[in-house]
Amino acid sequence: MEVTAHDILLIGGGGAGLRAAIAIAEADPRLNLAVVSKVYPMRSHTVSAEGGAAAVIAANDTIDEHAYDTISGSDWLADQDAVEIFVNNVTHEMLRLEHWGCPWSREPDGRIAVRPFGGMKKERTWFAADKTGFHMLHSLFQTSLKYGEIKRYDETFATRLLVDDGVVGGVVAIELATGKIRAIMAKAVILCTGGCGRVFPFTTNANICTGDGMALAFRAGAPLKDMEMVQYHPTGLPQTGILITEATRGEGGWLVNKDGYRYLQDYDLGKPTPTPVFRSMELGPRDRLSQAFVKEMEKGRTLKGPYGDYVHLDLRHLGEKKIDEKLPMVRELCRNYANIDPVHQMIPVRPVVHYMMGGISTDSSGATPLKGLYAAGEAACVSMNGANRLGSNSLGELLVFGARAGTSAAQYASGARRPSDRLLAQAADEERRIEREYLNRNSGRERIAKLREEMQHAMESACGIYRTRQTLEEGAAKLAELKQRFGGITLDDHSRTFNTQLMAALELSGMLEVAESMVHAALWREESRGAHQRTDFPKRDDQKFLAHSIAHRNAEGPPRIESLPVTITRWPPGERVYGR
Repeated sequence: MEVTAHDILLIGGGGAGLRAAIAIAEADPRLNLAVVSKVYPMRSHTVSAEGGAAAVIAANDTIDEHAYDTISGSDWLADQDAVEIFVNNVTHEMLRLEHWGCPWSREPDGRIAVRPFGGMKKERTWFAADKTGFHMLHSLFQTSLKYGEIKRYDETFATRLLVDDGVVGGVVAIELATGKIRAIMAKAVILCTGGCGRVFPFTTNANICTGDGMALAFRAGAPLKDMEMVQYHPTGLPQTGILITEATRGEGGWLVNKDGYRYLQDYDLGKPTPTPVFRSMELGPRDRLSQAFVKEMEKGRTLKGPYGDYVHLDLRHLGEKKIDEKLPMVRELCRNYANIDPVHQMIPVRPVVHYMMGGISTDSSGATPLKGLYAAGEAACVSMNGANRLGSNSLGELLVFGARAGTSAAQYASGARRPSDRLLAQAADEERRIEREYLNRNSGRERIAKLREEMQHAMESACGIYRTRQTLEEGAAKLAELKQRFGGITLDDHSRTFNTQLMAALELSGMLEVAESMVHAALWREESRGAHQRTDFPKRDDQKFLAHSIAHRNAEGPPRIESLPVTITRWPPGERVYGR
C-alpha cells in the first residue's frame, strides 16, 4: 500500500472544497495541502448550478432582511448565529469571486444585476446568465491553480476515515484508473463531498451525488444533523430530473395545470400578476410549491405522462430575446433532453429531489465533534438552512463556510501532531476488506442496480413530499432488509482498472446508511415543518420540536436519534407566511 502524508486533506473538489483550499493556502502557505476528488474538479456538481447566488448588494436591501428571509424560510429551524455569519460575509465573498474572474451579469449602467428568487422579499440573487455554478467553479479552480502547494488526487475515491482515539488522521482511498489503494495521512480532514440526492429516483443531482462524505463521517463516529429535511425543487424534467432553474420563474415564468390555470393562487402564495412583477406567486418557497403540486395531483388537475404526473412551466410570453439573453441554458436543456423549444412550447415539470438541508453536524467554523474533522457545503449542516433552503443561498454558503472551514482547519493543523503510525494498521484492514468483500468475492446473487433501485423507490414512498408513520416504518423495514441483502452482492468485474462496478457498490453501501438516517430522523420528528410534512402530525410544534435531529450510528440496528436546541439570537419563531 502506498502511504502519503499532508498537513490538511480535502475530500471533494467542488465549490466548497476549492474555497477551503484557497483559504488554507492564504492562511498558512507553509501547510502541505491535498485535494482528493472522485471526479476532475471541474466536473464537480457545483458546475451544474444555474440560477444564482444571494447576497445584499442593492441600495434598497439590508443584511437583516436577508437574515430574516433565510430564517423564516427555514421555518425557524436555522441556527440564527450561523445565518448572521452568512449574511454578514457573503457579499464580501461574492465580490472577491468577481476579482478572481467570475463574470457576473450586469445592468446597462455597469451595476451587478440581481434577479428575484423564491422566498426572497428583495431582489438579491447575483447571476451569470443561467450558468452561475459553472462560472463560479471555473473561477475557484483557476484561482486554486496559482497555489503550487496544493496536491491533487483526481478521480480518487475515499472509502474510510482513519481515526485514532477520537482524532481523525487521514483516509484510505482508491485511485480509479489503477485500482491502487492509498493511505493518505493528514493532521486535519475537510469533507466537501456534496449532497446525496441519488438515494432518490428523481433528482436534479448528478450520479456522483451519493452522500460519500456523510457516510464517511457517520461511520467514523460523527453525527448527522437534520437528515429528514430533504428539499424538492418544483421544476425538474420528469424523465431525467434535470433542473429547470428557479430563474425561469424569477424572470416571469408561470406554473399552470392541465387546464392552463395558474394554480398557485389557490395555495396562499399570492395572486396572478402580469410579468415581469417581483414576488409573483411562482416565487414562493420551494417546499410550498412542491406541496402545492401534490395537492393538484390529488385533485386530478395534473397531466399524465410515462414518468408520472406533471404540470407545465410556461415561458412563451417572455419572448425569444429575453430567453436567449437570460435563460440560454434552459433553452438548450429543453431542446436536448425534452425535444421542445420553450420559446414556442410549454415545459413539462414535476418536483424532484434537489438539496439536502441536513448533513454532517458542524459548528459555525466547520468543525465536527470528531477532532481534526471538518465539513462544508452541502455535505455539512451548519445549520443555516433549517427545514427549507431558500433558492440561491447555497452557492454563497459554500463560499462563506468553505472559507471558514479552511481557516479553522489551518489553525488546528498548524499546532497538531503528525498522525499516529497506528493508523496504518487500520488502512491495511480497509485494503483487506475491499479485496475480501468486493474484489475477491465469487459468491452472491444480489445485483447492485436492483438494490439501488429498490432503495430509491423505498425512499420516494417513505420520505417524499408528504410522510406518515406507516410509510416511514415501511421504509425503515425495507432499508434494513436491503442492508442485509447487500451482504450478498456479486460483482462481475474483479479487475483493478476503472472498476466502476466496485465504485457503485461502495457508493451504495454508504447510501443505505445515509438513507436510514433520513427515515429514522423523520420518524422522530412528529410535526410538520418546512420540507418535512407529516400528514399524521400536520402542525408545527415548537414546544417539542424546535430542535435539530442528531443521528448517531449504531453498529447493530438503526441509528439513535437525539435532539439539539436551535440557536435563537434576534428573531423569535413566528408564523411563516408568504404572499400576503
